[in-house]
Amino acid sequence: MSLSIGIVGLPNVGKSTLFNALTNNDILAANYPFATIEPNTGIVPVPDSRLQALAELYHTQKIIPATVTFVDIAGLVAGASKGEGLGNKFLHNIRECNAIIHVVRAFENSKILRHDEAPIDPKKDIGIINTELILADLQTIEKRLPQLQKEAKASPEARQKVAYLQSLADNLQSGTPISALAGVDFEAIADLHLLTAKPVIYAFNVDEEGLNNSALKGKLKELVHPSKTVFVCAKLEEELKGLSEDDAKELLESYGVQETGLVKLIHAAYDTLGLQSYLTAGEKEVRAWTIHKGWTAPQAAGVIHSDFERGFIAAQIVDFNDLITAGSEVKAREAGKIRTEGKTYIMQPNDVVEFRFNV
Repeated sequence: MSLSIGIVGLPNVGKSTLFNALTNNDILAANYPFATIEPNTGIVPVPDSRLQALAELYHTQKIIPATVTFVDIAGLVAGASKGEGLGNKFLHNIRECNAIIHVVRAFENSKILRHDEAPIDPKKDIGIINTELILADLQTIEKRLPQLQKEAKASPEARQKVAYLQSLADNLQSGTPISALAGVDFEAIADLHLLTAKPVIYAFNVDEEGLNNSALKGKLKELVHPSKTVFVCAKLEEELKGLSEDDAKELLESYGVQETGLVKLIHAAYDTLGLQSYLTAGEKEVRAWTIHKGWTAPQAAGVIHSDFERGFIAAQIVDFNDLITAGSEVKAREAGKIRTEGKTYIMQPNDVVEFRFNV
């Protein structure tokens, strides 16, 4: 399954700089609004040290990691839902993403223009973006309701949907995004691609000192509680780009940081979306596959190919750590670490799997 994340925020908050660093690209990152005209897309491998360990065990050079697609979406402004700035074109781009990373500027720099030349105000900036997404969702619902209301005259199901959409609209009118509501029937509204129904990760773009400023981070977290938050320094991430693994690690440690922004954001995205990965390994290739937590073995097999799910017989599974400790499949089997699981087995994050199927 593919994972796509839209990077949004007001102009000049560091979105494109962060995107460049995450994807190792060199798109235009200029000090003026709308430097990003078309959404830029970068496919990024998910860092996973297990893959190299398995490649060495199976003596293969081919490693295929799981990937995340990042989409850098032009800076929104107040009034975007009504076409201000670059308007609805970019709201449409967000609809195609699984989740949203909302970049919020939380650093002072007189050389970088603020979108409205006002003092730095993360709370205000968050409110502007959230308001535009809410207004866009209200427009979407209001366009759908007339047709449903016609159908409701003869369809009890349509009547229920009208009532449900109206209740969502009422909450949106009061300023509550759909993702903040309890018990939302996401399946019922899937075809609407509502923006505020998407999970949001707030990425506060701080300066180097802010990365270890607990008081500042605590204050920023409170602005969006209980949403997922990460703290990145786009400037530092840009400096890391192109460095060797050892040099990057040394630079991070000099700022008291253990993980790159890419790792932080991917972990946050997997956690927010309820995802995990399992592994397949052999002499031909070693590969990571992304699935939802709680998926059964047949569902996981279907990510490789629909025939694997349709004709699923069993899954041969060994825990990654047990396999590495044993040193080979043969020794893992002799130690009783390889087992056969059936259709009801719930996949675990460290599973190394070989599926058996027949179609």
